[in-house]
Amino acid sequence: IIIISHQNKTLVSTMKFVSGLLVALAASANAFSVNTPSAVRPATSLKASTDTWDLANIGRSVRIEGMSREHWEFPDPNQEIVQVGIDSNGRPIEALIELWIGPDWTPMKVKAYTEDGMMRPVQTLIGTRNKVAAIDINNTGPGDFPLNAAACYAKPSLTAQRQDLLTSNQGRYIEGGAIHSVNFDASVDQIQVLLYTDTRQLNAQVELLNGPNNFKQKYEVFTNNGLLNSLYVVFNSPGAGNVIRVTNLAPLEFPCKAFIAAA
Repeated sequence: IIIISHQNKTLVSTMKFVSGLLVALAASANAFSVNTPSAVRPATSLKASTDTWDLANIGRSVRIEGMSREHWEFPDPNQEIVQVGIDSNGRPIEALIELWIGPDWTPMKVKAYTEDGMMRPVQTLIGTRNKVAAIDINNTGPGDFPLNAAACYAKPSLTAQRQDLLTSNQGRYIEGGAIHSVNFDASVDQIQVLLYTDTRQLNAQVELLNGPNNFKQKYEVFTNNGLLNSLYVVFNSPGAGNVIRVTNLAPLEFPCKAFIAAA
């Protein structure tokens, strides 16, 4: 895969995002003090085009059969954010996305499931920690459920959108074992979610529900450093009755912070 680097722009975008996280952490005397609950508005000024996540616009698409895997190499330490997209012809998707750094270090794992890979594809950004890295996508579904996947360094506009989410609302402090839900109306076509910690481990689950406890799509993330590898995902949310539910799977002493907004 040939990757064209925009070193200066990408490095500045990465520094701005980390700075934004640090500013958010320092917004109070205690970096993880509980915020006053506030309603999350169903629409913001963040306007993400669905075309941004089309596999053809991301890069070379690879078909991955069930119970097989493919990986993409990212050798430029001056770039940090990788865009990953996975879809199907309408069948369910079960996939494991891993960040590989070096011969035997996997600092981040994301399990992804969607009921309909055409209507609700997998859309996420993965940080490489400014190191030579690889992204591995493992189709953990059965052999008759193939998927299509693409990955490349993210465009500056997409990394800026993730950074802007930090200022779109106050975010929500979620203790270990706690659950937080946000409702969205039918006018919202896409929802973006960002989870991070203050360098402690991040172990959480994000679900898109439609109906009582009926999840249509979900992500489960584990990383040893939720600041260097925050979870950013974008859900397609057609129709009415959509709810985002975030569950902190970690113990009580490992809180996280969630930013949720319409895209």
